[in-house]
Amino acid sequence: MSQAGQSKETIREPPTDLASKVAVAPELPGVYSFFAAPGEGRQILYVGKAKNLRKRLQSYLRDKLPPKTEALMKATGDLDATVTNNETEALLLEQTLIKQHRPRFNVLLRDDKSYPFLHLSDHKDFPCLMVRRGNQVKSGRLFGPYSSGQALRRTLQLMQAVFRIRQCSDDFFANRSRPCLQYQIGRCTAPCMGNISAEEYSRDIQMAVESIRGRNDKVAGMLQSQMDKAAAAQDYEGAAVFRDRLIALRKVQEQQSVARREGQVDVVAVVVQHGVLCIHQLNIRLGKVVASSSVFPGGSVLPNVEQGEGMDTGKAELLEQYISQHYLQDSYRPDMPRELFVNHRLADKKPLESALEQQQGHRVSIVANPRGERAAWLRLAEKNAEQALLARLSNRRNHYARVLELASQLNLERPPARLECFDISHTFGEATVASRVVFGAEGPQKSAYRIYNLEGITPGDDYAAMRQALSRRFGKKGKEPLPDLLLIDGGKGQVMMALEVLAGLEIDLMVVGVAKGPGRKAGLETLFVHRPGAQRLASSLPQLQLRPESGAMHLVQHIRDEAHRFALGRHRQRRAKTRKTSQLEGISGVGPARRRELLRYFGSLQGVANASEHDLARVNGISQALAASIYGHFH
Repeated sequence: MSQAGQSKETIREPPTDLASKVAVAPELPGVYSFFAAPGEGRQILYVGKAKNLRKRLQSYLRDKLPPKTEALMKATGDLDATVTNNETEALLLEQTLIKQHRPRFNVLLRDDKSYPFLHLSDHKDFPCLMVRRGNQVKSGRLFGPYSSGQALRRTLQLMQAVFRIRQCSDDFFANRSRPCLQYQIGRCTAPCMGNISAEEYSRDIQMAVESIRGRNDKVAGMLQSQMDKAAAAQDYEGAAVFRDRLIALRKVQEQQSVARREGQVDVVAVVVQHGVLCIHQLNIRLGKVVASSSVFPGGSVLPNVEQGEGMDTGKAELLEQYISQHYLQDSYRPDMPRELFVNHRLADKKPLESALEQQQGHRVSIVANPRGERAAWLRLAEKNAEQALLARLSNRRNHYARVLELASQLNLERPPARLECFDISHTFGEATVASRVVFGAEGPQKSAYRIYNLEGITPGDDYAAMRQALSRRFGKKGKEPLPDLLLIDGGKGQVMMALEVLAGLEIDLMVVGVAKGPGRKAGLETLFVHRPGAQRLASSLPQLQLRPESGAMHLVQHIRDEAHRFALGRHRQRRAKTRKTSQLEGISGVGPARRRELLRYFGSLQGVANASEHDLARVNGISQALAASIYGHFH
């Protein structure tokens, strides 16, 4: 019999660095902040934005960096990342944080004494629409102010594609002898050359003003009607023009929830993953996110859920405690908003609201189910809480502490250097796959992850699927090191099947089965443990129940959930490839009518894939829950 881990060197505790946080940063748009070393306080050194946070942060870890960037990284002791819904929101949040903290590594090129406005001139027949700084103009109409000139110009460029309003000065307009380049690229109707009547131009101006005022649905309905009429008349080229204008309008219509001027709220969301809890708070003032913070209360465990009951109740109690301690510790908070959004309904919020009202002198409402635009803020807080949890769970030092605790709970002589976990995923036996994930002393070793496409088994036979996966993994001896600990997602039956495969290959390993607890509650899993050299009998498998809040249980849940996530993702890819159909057809609840509405609204499948949850929910027939399902399918 071969023994695993007999010749391995002693494992040393890994160092803490920024690489572990960068490795788990999401591939989503957002804002990142570099902080000074702990001894210098939590001082912000640099704030940046990114379309893809992980790729941008990875660029700071290269060996050769420009001198300024190298100096920044030498001074950096920590980093944080805040996810946003799109690049526009990331830009607005970046500018807000730079103005608020004025980091010394950010280059400040303007004095911020004026804000950009949209200026509609008072030309009698053909007014122009341009960006102006400051609110001092002699004639015309102003719309604004806006918080970001760059974002405003980007929006104006998109509006040009929709409404084709001229942007040239009156002197330039009055002295044209031929159309300019804007007309040739389809961004102006060339009123200087009489290519459009004053009445038609006036209608375009009216639609532009309606769009500026936020009435894009009305404008979209008009464009949609024109597109349908052109298509019915078989004028497909004309319909394509209206389609392109409609797609451009959708981009203008993207809800910049960070830039809503009426927003004056705080948002608090509590999220639990792998038994670890995080509370994330967003402070929104004048529609902009001005602060974002995460805390891990109570030693990062959720209280009062040892029996698997009252999980939501426990979260609500934590929210009440957090609000009480955070908002009622001072006699008065001048920045206290009138609305506080939370992601779980409190059992009795009236006493808390009364206390806040007495303290602040105005009514403070605690809302658990905001709707419409404001629900996006709550989802954004939850998304950032999930990201903060991922960063904490992937921290090398925290991970190593959990490995040590698991070794103690299993009475191992030394901590396992290699842990492998297997999981099976299929849809009623279709496109069955098995996943193998590998964890080491420093966390996930994603280069060692493997997927096994399983063939020749009875659909739905998980035992046969696991047998084939384990046989393929351990049948090729010597190609990969054996794990010190093998985790199987399942109970006693799956463990006995794994032991049968290993016995046939003359391999004796530490095998642990992870059986789901009553009601499939997280933290109540039962471990079935087989130790090397022990009898291979079901009756001899000892059971172990770890405390829900223990680091050992968090580690087991993390590894098991990672195996499940990896298997599920590849299973969906294989299933979609097997069916050879549109990606939309693989989403439950999206039938032909809804597919047609989605494609009509966004113009293409790529447009659907790039849309946010909020934009998806705006489509006729798409609920918020279905929008989340569609977004999850593509992301």
